[in-house]
Amino acid sequence: MNKIKRKFLAVDIAECSIFVSLMIAAAFIKLPLFPLVPLTFQTVVSVLSGLLLGWKKGAVSMAVYCFIGLIGIPVFADGGGIFYVLKPSFGYILGFVLSSAVAGLISGRNGLPLWRYIIGALIACLADYVIGIPYCLIAAKLLNVTDLLGLFITGNLVFIPKDAALCIIAAVLAWRVLPIIDRRNKKIAAKDGDETK
Repeated sequence: MNKIKRKFLAVDIAECSIFVSLMIAAAFIKLPLFPLVPLTFQTVVSVLSGLLLGWKKGAVSMAVYCFIGLIGIPVFADGGGIFYVLKPSFGYILGFVLSSAVAGLISGRNGLPLWRYIIGALIACLADYVIGIPYCLIAAKLLNVTDLLGLFITGNLVFIPKDAALCIIAAVLAWRVLPIIDRRNKKIAAKDGDETK
């Protein structure tokens, strides 16, 4: 492996680590306004990871977050461990991987118009809900929750406007930040290219 590839691999690992850390921090900024599903800011972090890192690195960072929680490190909103899969909110954690990948596939590169980032962020947000809502309702049914309609509304639907608004902000942020990241990567490549001559 040449020096340029090693340097970019180190940068990739650092970028993924930053988003794993951001997800952990977002899990602990929670508002227990509704039963079974706490309000956190993780959906927007998962979308932003895809927008800024691209679909592969974004999805990897979210998968790493999911993995370290399942092996017992308490990084989820209510702890960690393999039995977390029984919690109604775990579907959203799985959805973070998909939402990051979707955001990256649609909008995870520099030079796109702002509307493309916004569309990508909103579709990625919905991708999390596509996994999170069915998982939540099935898990709740298995836990003998009787008011599934109430849970559907207060534990799922009420979060969509908040997440959509934050994802639009994330799209604007990505649109502004990606050119800076692109310039940095070009400088690294140019500097290492000069050193290898």
